[in-house]
Amino acid sequence: MRRHPRRGEAGRQVTAPSERGAEVGRRIGVGLMYGLWKPRVLGAWKVPATGPAILAVNHSHNIDGPMVMGVAPRPTHFLIKKEAFIGPLDPFLLGIGQVKVDRTTTDRTAITQALGVLSAGGVLGIFPEGTRGEGDFASLRAGLAYFAVRSGAPIVPVAVLGSSGRSSRLTKGLPPLRSRVDVVFGDPFEAGDGSGRRTRKALDEATTRIQKQLSAHLDHARRLTGRPETAGRPTGHWATLE
Repeated sequence: MRRHPRRGEAGRQVTAPSERGAEVGRRIGVGLMYGLWKPRVLGAWKVPATGPAILAVNHSHNIDGPMVMGVAPRPTHFLIKKEAFIGPLDPFLLGIGQVKVDRTTTDRTAITQALGVLSAGGVLGIFPEGTRGEGDFASLRAGLAYFAVRSGAPIVPVAVLGSSGRSSRLTKGLPPLRSRVDVVFGDPFEAGDGSGRRTRKALDEATTRIQKQLSAHLDHARRLTGRPETAGRPTGHWATLE
């Protein structure tokens, strides 16, 4: 189990999420996602086999995070809003190496944990749109650029298609059971300009570059899978750092 004490809020030590726990979460995800739906995974080999990486995932449904956790070739630590950590889900999500984020403030503990994942060579999962929506990368928040520029980790765009739209007749808010969901991984890319700058201007420029790359990947994924759009009004609990 990976443990890396780092400084968080008020100088207190913060323990990095467990990679072993994330691997357990990945195995659970494999069983659930392949058991309930029919994932078609394309380009998973593009995820770097070793070293830090950031999976930037479009977000239109509440199964997007668990789906990527289950089909990604490496254990993934997602940034998840603290509202999802309720009741028994709190110890469960923490146990499988996920990162709790308070989106109402600058959550230094979550930032420290996320950077700890990357500095230890792990995979961080982020929904760069910040909340559920059309899942088209139309509006990105600065969190993804910050983590990418600060850590130097490559970004791997991930498009989840088919999770929104029709709902299951048995369970509202979920895709029809045994329906196909496509997950398309793209080519890794660097967010920074090579200068190493972390100024506000540099982060804004990085966000612009990231948005172009992610939008281009989404267009490619739609053509590749024959899915023209990802429209829908789903609900769920997974979101990234604002």
